[in-house]
Amino acid sequence: MRRIAVTGASGLIGSALVRSLTADGHEVVRLVRRTPRTEDEVRWDPEGGRADAAGLAGCHAVVNLAGAGVGNRRWTDAYKRRIRDSRVNGTAALARAVASLDDGDRPRVFVNGSAIGYYGETGDRAVDEEAPPGTGFLPELCVEWEAAAAPARQAGVRTVFTRTGLVVSQHGGAWGRLFPLFRAGLGGRMGDGRQYWSFVALHDEVAAIRHLLDTDGLSGPFNLTAPNPLTNGEITAAMGRVLRRPTLFAVPAPVLRSVLGEMAGDVLGSARVLPTRLLESGFRFAFPDIEGAIRAAL
Repeated sequence: MRRIAVTGASGLIGSALVRSLTADGHEVVRLVRRTPRTEDEVRWDPEGGRADAAGLAGCHAVVNLAGAGVGNRRWTDAYKRRIRDSRVNGTAALARAVASLDDGDRPRVFVNGSAIGYYGETGDRAVDEEAPPGTGFLPELCVEWEAAAAPARQAGVRTVFTRTGLVVSQHGGAWGRLFPLFRAGLGGRMGDGRQYWSFVALHDEVAAIRHLLDTDGLSGPFNLTAPNPLTNGEITAAMGRVLRRPTLFAVPAPVLRSVLGEMAGDVLGSARVLPTRLLESGFRFAFPDIEGAIRAAL
């Protein structure tokens, strides 16, 4: 049994990870923004850049999955600052707290969330962890987000970055909004449908995090995406087949831009991302294809 601290424990990925860890008998410490109510809670303030280092003492690992939702609302300047501060300031606070602990109390592993937004627009070009960052808000955010973990890495803590793709789940994220539309027969491609969407089943996302926690020697960035990214048009067709619904509707790019503003670039942009390092490390996907991932979500 290990003691593992998790931020974002109530989110889509965090809650699934906590269920997986506790089912296997591990003790999970949840970092919360309010006053702790139980012994398995630790106080922190991600936007303010503060974390209770004493609460992390004796933990085998820290998994940082916290951050304001990228797709929750239109990207105003104020909300973009919130997206940034919740990730960058929170990561820096945790990394400093981990580094401040004595060797005997310091966590051995720091798994920090990131995103395939790091690569920006890739078009038809497939990229893996060797590719440089793209340009724009999301790539610049991811670069700063990962850099904020430097204090933990410099203290000798094995540090991993999980560059996560679009998580296939009914219960949150982009797919959580897609399922009701497709069930109602209102699903369809977005824009011209030729943009690549790099997806991952929630089951594989959690399994990959567990793999990165448990495998000594793994550090740096890992793309948490299925090995077969598809275009939005291909994914739309797969959703229709699995749900047995028509996919006749399409949302033109200008409409998406008028409704979503700057965030539309993330929906219409193409990210053809491959999990090269994850596969090389010995990880095997349970749901490498989109239909399997959709059925797993159902």
